[in-house]
Amino acid sequence: MGVVLGVDLGTSAVKVSVVDRKGTIIAQEGYDYPLSQLKPGYSEQNPEDWVTATTVAIARLILNDHIKPEDIEGISYSGQMHGLVLLDENNQVLRPAILWNDTRTTAQRKEILDVMGQEFIDITRNVPLEGFTLPKLLWVKENEPKIYAKVKTFLLPKDYLRYRMTGNLAMEYSDAAGTVMLDEANKTWSKEVAEKFDLPLSIFPGLIESIELAGNISDSYSAFSGLTTDTKVFGGAADNAAGAIGAGILYPNMVMSSIGTSGVVLKYEDSADVNYNGKLHFFNHAIPNKYYTMGVTLAAGYSLSWFKKTFAEDADFSTFVLDADKSTVGANGLLFTPYIVGERTPHPDSDIRGSFIGIDGTHTKNDFTRAVLEGIVFSFEDIMTIFDAQGNDFDTVVSIGGGAKSPVWLQIQADIFNKKVVSLVNEQGPGMGAAMIAATGAGWFDSLQDTAKEFVSYGKEYLPNPENVKKYQELYQLYTKVYQQTAEISHGLMNYRRNDI
Repeated sequence: MGVVLGVDLGTSAVKVSVVDRKGTIIAQEGYDYPLSQLKPGYSEQNPEDWVTATTVAIARLILNDHIKPEDIEGISYSGQMHGLVLLDENNQVLRPAILWNDTRTTAQRKEILDVMGQEFIDITRNVPLEGFTLPKLLWVKENEPKIYAKVKTFLLPKDYLRYRMTGNLAMEYSDAAGTVMLDEANKTWSKEVAEKFDLPLSIFPGLIESIELAGNISDSYSAFSGLTTDTKVFGGAADNAAGAIGAGILYPNMVMSSIGTSGVVLKYEDSADVNYNGKLHFFNHAIPNKYYTMGVTLAAGYSLSWFKKTFAEDADFSTFVLDADKSTVGANGLLFTPYIVGERTPHPDSDIRGSFIGIDGTHTKNDFTRAVLEGIVFSFEDIMTIFDAQGNDFDTVVSIGGGAKSPVWLQIQADIFNKKVVSLVNEQGPGMGAAMIAATGAGWFDSLQDTAKEFVSYGKEYLPNPENVKKYQELYQLYTKVYQQTAEISHGLMNYRRNDI
């Protein structure tokens, strides 16, 4: 029986899924690894931990779940984005990887804009942020020159893992886009960016497609893991691109609404012709020659978990969310902005903070809970309006993550977005996307779209209620005013807290 492996390389753990030709996960193993945060704003990992953890998970699949190595036809990956892995002339790791959630690079982010300004956005289609890879590379160049002098090449996390499993160096397009060193439209490393920041083009790895064969399992990794050298390994994808594939976001009429700790609104783009001028992240998709745009709410599910932990710690989570239905549309005139750790889209403001607006003595805990649910979706609507401004026409929102586990929250999304909202029957996220890439690469299907027809199943549809839509449209106009009205106050309070420490 032929199977493929989907390797989901996350920030705190790896999860490896075994998927058959019908898209059924028949076994799954995972393994945790530590995160190093030596200073405020620092976030690093030892790349060797990714290799060890993945190998342990694969060994458990073989030994404990009785997956036969000879049945594994293909392997592919979903990877945490933006992490910088530096290799020397012997392909040895030079320092711990600097991860996506490392924020030490504010000076380098400013330097990029000062040096290139709009030209940078025109080439990369993105505004540089601390989390992206280029600022990290410049930080090492400026702060660790002895290490930088030894750099032969750099990779991203899942590309390093794939190198260790195959012996072949390469970077895959959807992840390369997140370095903000890629000429998005032309799918090449940007010579302009490299020259402006004195980065030799020799350190930029070769580029491959997500479904492209990256090699077979090497002799050394075969001996290490128990896999056979007949197993083919494919490029894989950045976690958001893999998540979109796993959710079936493979057509222009579809948008993904993902509510995890942070929140992501992601849209499939058919070509590079669309230009959001850096207001949204614009990246190459894992589908060859296609793209996706995304906006991020920094504290989506985190806002709800914070509220529950603070005000209803002992409540059952499902009941706690369901109680929001005892309130009304608009939470009886209560608005919440989910800026409790700052915000990214459409307000790239690390010092803005959240607020409840409209509190009076009649409000109940159910009103507050509903206001939090609605505020998170209003923050997603901020992103949807950027799509609308470009004349995008989409009719289906696929909801994944925490927002897909509650009928109340799914209906709120349908009413605020004024779109049909569906969830997945068997949501597996980026790991399923990785398995779909492997299945397509292995030749089980002709395209990722064909793979999705077999692997992805949608559940109940939630349709917008016209009466609720009208109410939410009025409330959203009020919601959009809160940022500007509270920004100065938030910034002042943040300065007060810094001075008070």
